[in-house]
Amino acid sequence: MSRIAATLQGLRDQGRRALVPFITAGDPNLEATALTLLALAEGGADMLELGIPFSDPEADGPAIQAASERALAAGASLAGALRCVQEFRLRNGETPMILMGYLNSILAMGESAFAERAASAGVDGLIVVNLPPEDSQALREALAKVGIDLILLAAPTTSDERLSRIDQAASGFIYLVSLKGITGADHLDVAAVKHHLGRLRQRTRLPVLVGFGIKDGETARAVAQHADGVVIGAALVSRMGALRTEPEAIPAALRRVVRDIRRAMDR
Repeated sequence: MSRIAATLQGLRDQGRRALVPFITAGDPNLEATALTLLALAEGGADMLELGIPFSDPEADGPAIQAASERALAAGASLAGALRCVQEFRLRNGETPMILMGYLNSILAMGESAFAERAASAGVDGLIVVNLPPEDSQALREALAKVGIDLILLAAPTTSDERLSRIDQAASGFIYLVSLKGITGADHLDVAAVKHHLGRLRQRTRLPVLVGFGIKDGETARAVAQHADGVVIGAALVSRMGALRTEPEAIPAALRRVVRDIRRAMDR
């Protein structure tokens, strides 16, 4: 059983839901990233999602786009993101680590080389925003050889037939995009999320986590009543952006934010 599957099963046994914070590797620098990952775990994160900075995002809103721009300006890369994971693993060997990014970066490194380097660094899962299930076999096989889950996305507009194909290709969990839009959107409809979750659960054997539009403890708690967990990114990345000239203050600030969200979810 993978670290991701074991974590989700353990939470389910406790009647709790997963909290998965997202930050961008290298924002505002790689040293701050590694320290912030540790702080997020200390604050109550059950799994961590680390964004691979990319110059031409398709699904990211202004906050995460700006984070990628800051990271790239500071020299961040896929290799740098893997170094952050490796450094995190020196002090935390338990919290599942998920990379999230775009296929372009992985193809540039090479699918097999990426899989081997990611496993060596301590990565547990991968989300590739622009990878359709029909084209996922080569990467999926490379990741499976080293024990990394390929986590696929489902959207509110995904057809029933396609949901079944996503289920067949995915492992770890399925990431349900909560709305038609980009990260950081502020029009989350919990009733609609519940509907889409019900449709997806009829067609998957995997846990389902929800992301996009979850910005605070209140929305996280509302969505977590129906999902196996929530991903929160833009709100954290925005906070990091506000503190970009004080990188030493970022870990403590994000630890407090995540702790408050965790408390709200556990009420």
